Amino acid sequence: MTRLLIHVEGQTEETFVNEMLGPHLGALGVFASARLMGNARQRDHRGGVRGWGDVRRDIVRHLQADPSCCSTLMVDYYGMPQMGPKAWPGRAAANAVAFEQRAATVQQALFADVQAEMGADFNAARFVPFVLIHEFEALLFSDCHRFADSIGRADLRPNLQAIRDGFATPEHINDSPVTAPSKRLEQLMRRYEKPLHGVLGALGVGLNAIRGECANFGLWLGRLENLANVGP
Repeated sequence: MTRLLIHVEGQTEETFVNEMLGPHLGALGVFASARLMGNARQRDHRGGVRGWGDVRRDIVRHLQADPSCCSTLMVDYYGMPQMGPKAWPGRAAANAVAFEQRAATVQQALFADVQAEMGADFNAARFVPFVLIHEFEALLFSDCHRFADSIGRADLRPNLQAIRDGFATPEHINDSPVTAPSKRLEQLMRRYEKPLHGVLGALGVGLNAIRGECANFGLWLGRLENLANVGP
């Protein structure tokens, strides 16, 4: 069985890994566990993503310490630092490319940076970068009816579906401070709580619906499913 460490930015993503992603991958021979980046338990989830330099050191340290371990991350494109000492590779450049290439632009830059740190002998299959477009809440729009029902708000079905119908896919729901997926949910639900409603919603929607509606997420999940045979 392959051991996979998933670096996440918050408790919602941590619970998603432990309750949903982990059991799914475990059945395929991949033992996945979540690791919060930095002091995420003490940070408000709106405080943005940790600086790349610190995250890279954490990833590289684990890859070097255990040659049988694989690593990935689950981080929001929306909150990712673009400039300054905390900037993530490829994030600023992604603003200038077509939507379909934004995640790939960042992911390729992250991969190149980690590979350079690990050296020429590094087994590239052991690191699978991933960027959520645009944030975790976008996944919940993969099935608006199930999402609404799972959080006990069936009355929001038409509102959620109207938002979803305005975009080609849930991942297209945009990332401005007013119209990002989480901001839209906060406008509909004054007491929207990401750790509670986000996880309940994801469990209700299910992995099959999410991977079917969210292409970038689906590609990532497929790569993780294929890690069972990855060696040092």
